[in-house]
Amino acid sequence: MAITSVTACGAGSTDEPGGVDISSGSRHLNLVAYAVPKPGFDSIIPAFRDTEQGHDIGFSQSYGASGDQSRKVARRVPADVVNFSVEPDITRLVKEGVVDEDWKKQAPNNSTPFGSVVALVVRKGNPKNIRDWDDLLKPGVQVVTPNPGSSGSAKWNLLAPYAAKSDGGRNSQAGLDYVSELVRDHIKVVPKSGREATTAFEQGQGDVLISYENEAIMLNRANSSVPADEQVDYLLPSQTFKIENPVAVVNTSTDKEGARSFVDYLFTPAAQQLWAQEGFRPVLPDVIARTHGLFPGDIAKLWTIKELGAVLGEGTAAENDGKDLTGWKAVDSALFGSKGAITEIYNAGGRQ
Repeated sequence: MAITSVTACGAGSTDEPGGVDISSGSRHLNLVAYAVPKPGFDSIIPAFRDTEQGHDIGFSQSYGASGDQSRKVARRVPADVVNFSVEPDITRLVKEGVVDEDWKKQAPNNSTPFGSVVALVVRKGNPKNIRDWDDLLKPGVQVVTPNPGSSGSAKWNLLAPYAAKSDGGRNSQAGLDYVSELVRDHIKVVPKSGREATTAFEQGQGDVLISYENEAIMLNRANSSVPADEQVDYLLPSQTFKIENPVAVVNTSTDKEGARSFVDYLFTPAAQQLWAQEGFRPVLPDVIARTHGLFPGDIAKLWTIKELGAVLGEGTAAENDGKDLTGWKAVDSALFGSKGAITEIYNAGGRQ
């Protein structure tokens, strides 16, 4: 099977979201983030600059595939605040001495200001009759999802069907069999990031896009302004995965106070409301309740990294200083590391 890689687009810096200048100020912060949350930050940064804490802080932004962005910061690309798709991309910076070990305790909700769930985007009218994960394996269905080697969103996208088919890792082989068939027979294009996967789907590639719910919402909102053959629908599988996208202050920042004030702002009710309006799920309970109607869909089971890690980490204590791996450490080791089962599936083109 030939898997085509889509090269980077839109991964550079910008200081004028929507034509609004956000670079001016006597202080300056560099935000380095994964590609998907740009619409959220394009709303939130101007709002932060309207506050007393942020009025004199200018911003530069860089967006791209989560893993690639993390590796850049590890190489000391200028950064004050990072926001990545998955926790291991911040853990890499802890190992490099760029982010403090206690970063998860430096902000609420384990330093995760927003999230999403894994959704399925289909062509308008759902011509392939996609309803759940099994439908992605129907003959002739082509699926677009990014490369887990570079993209955090790709990991989330694959964890959703893996967890559904493996009963949260309890029957791991069943989950791997599903992923293997998906990769071998249905994924023909492998973009580098979640945003590039969305662009590929917008350009007509594939029948189904596995994506963050917020990307699905964005595409759905655009239906009124695009030709009929570019319009989409989206759905949430009955079993899907909770996406948690962490943020951290870089300890080499030249303005840690400003960086901290920006991170703190992300958790305020005002910012949480903006996240929700841009299609990202907020984390404050009162804002969750107030914006519930923005996130339609009936999820029977929402799997989490904590749940999956507890299962996949069982029995790993002997190789890890007497303690079983948990959370992302367990999941990455079992599935996405250099010797992880899903990494091996991709390297073999879906042939186990």
